[in-house]
Amino acid sequence: MNTTARFGPELRRLRLEAGLSLTEFAIALNYDKGYLSKIERGGRTASAELARRCDAFLGAGGELQMLVPRAESAADTTNASGAPGGLLRIGRRAVLAAGTGTLIDLGLKLGGQAVSPSANDPLLPSFRAQFDQLRALGQSTAPKVLLPLLESQTRTVAGLAVHASATTRAPAFLLASRFAEFTGWMAQEAGDDATALNWTGEAAELAGAGGDPHLASYGLVRRALTTLYGGDAASTVTLARQAQHHGLPPRIRGLAAQREAQGHALDGNERDSLRSLDRARELLGRDDDRGDADPVLGTTHLSDPAAMTTGWCLHDLGRPGAAAEILDKECRRLPPHALRTRTRYGFRRALAHAASGEVEHACAIAGEVLAVMPAVPSATVNSDVRRLARELSRFRGSRAVRELQPALARVLAPVDD
Repeated sequence: MNTTARFGPELRRLRLEAGLSLTEFAIALNYDKGYLSKIERGGRTASAELARRCDAFLGAGGELQMLVPRAESAADTTNASGAPGGLLRIGRRAVLAAGTGTLIDLGLKLGGQAVSPSANDPLLPSFRAQFDQLRALGQSTAPKVLLPLLESQTRTVAGLAVHASATTRAPAFLLASRFAEFTGWMAQEAGDDATALNWTGEAAELAGAGGDPHLASYGLVRRALTTLYGGDAASTVTLARQAQHHGLPPRIRGLAAQREAQGHALDGNERDSLRSLDRARELLGRDDDRGDADPVLGTTHLSDPAAMTTGWCLHDLGRPGAAAEILDKECRRLPPHALRTRTRYGFRRALAHAASGEVEHACAIAGEVLAVMPAVPSATVNSDVRRLARELSRFRGSRAVRELQPALARVLAPVDD
């Protein structure tokens, strides 16, 4: 008997061992009794999400999740920078040469004119201010709108770095690396994972030229996000672990530990997920505050990133009630202007309430975040929108669900202009 066929009988055995009738079990999980009966008899195939929830409720330690199909590994863990460079057309040798003090005339242009080395010093603070503004705009603007400007500014600042004086060369390369990293994030939000990974690789090279060897490791954290949203738990954990060696700054290690926790949660491994969250909390708690010297890596809108990630993980671990309680608290602390962040965690919060059987409350939360989705469309958030749509489809008799369905459909199948 293959693993998929074994799921139903094993679920029934564990349920009976727990002394639960099918009716009691269905009520506890907020699933239809007839549907669960078909699962146990082999008439239906269980989803990974149902397996996680059954595992958590029955204390099966991941046994049931091992009996449902898993996503194939999608990560290539051999390339730390993410993907071949080339988007900037600067070239590795030229960047490294400039980073060591050799000025090379690459013919880069600013507004159609050659960049003047004497203009570098006053221009750099201006580009830093522009970066902060663009990052803020990313919270309320469609990524496809920002991407052309981000790509152009990244190339321009990299050009300034190549022609810069010795005192401003390193900070210029570091700022260009942050532009490239944020460009990669916006590309991922636009649904272009390949381009996103290319920009992440460019960011690592630019940072290295500026004297920061650590951004390549942060690139692993970014790649792990791609595999996480692709449902590949094993690759997510592998990539995140590679970004946690002791020579790295606490923030990068803390963000990597959070990503590892999410990978373990997706795999139903509660013990390792909670351990990773404890490690993330400790590392992020002692992260050095460098003020405004460099743009901060990762989100800047979460008061307690480890707490929010805990709520995220608890949902995937099949504990939606506990997840909803944490996410309710943390989402109330999000700044009003952070629309992209509020949308991301708002859908996860709605998912947790729906899985807990609080359908009307889940629909109310989802309705609020769906209202702002046209302003901040997100390919990554759409994965949770699809999960919410599947979760709510079990409650078609609910008036709140029926009223929400058109808005869900518009997000999942937008009409082309």
